[in-house]
Amino acid sequence: MTDIPSAPEIDPGDFRHVLGHFPTGVTVVTTDGEPGAGRPAGVTIGSFTSISLDPPLVGFYIGSGAGTRDAVEAAGHFCVNILADDQQDLSNRMASKADDKFEGIGYELSETGSPILPDVLGIIDCRIHEVIEAGDHDLIIGRVLNLSVRREARPLLFFKGQYGSFSG
Repeated sequence: MTDIPSAPEIDPGDFRHVLGHFPTGVTVVTTDGEPGAGRPAGVTIGSFTSISLDPPLVGFYIGSGAGTRDAVEAAGHFCVNILADDQQDLSNRMASKADDKFEGIGYELSETGSPILPDVLGIIDCRIHEVIEAGDHDLIIGRVLNLSVRREARPLLFFKGQYGSFSG
């Protein structure tokens, strides 16, 4: 194997600034509970991606120390809720450190028992296929068990530190 030269030091601020120029869709990943909490867990994710058609696999990156990351792994399953452009408040709530992010939110349960948030564009219900360490984040790969479009609307996007939508 050829020796790979060490990478130059990259300033974290520059890294975020440049990558912020890449628009991402906004999702909320949910599961049925943080260990010992007795309530559902959810987190806003902008790093969701499809991985494979056969088998059907999707994935997202989450901070290695995040509580919701531990809840997803402990549960062994999760549901990806695809947000619409009128759901910025829901995105902010699920990105917060609130004790009960689901307080006052009427949700239903997916086949795995993960929350399906109201009025989302679509859902992708998964069981964990693999968890891969990747620096200060982990890639959680899910095997898709069920998925559906829930309504037609414009997606919520994130670009250069702000929300937006697709105008086409």
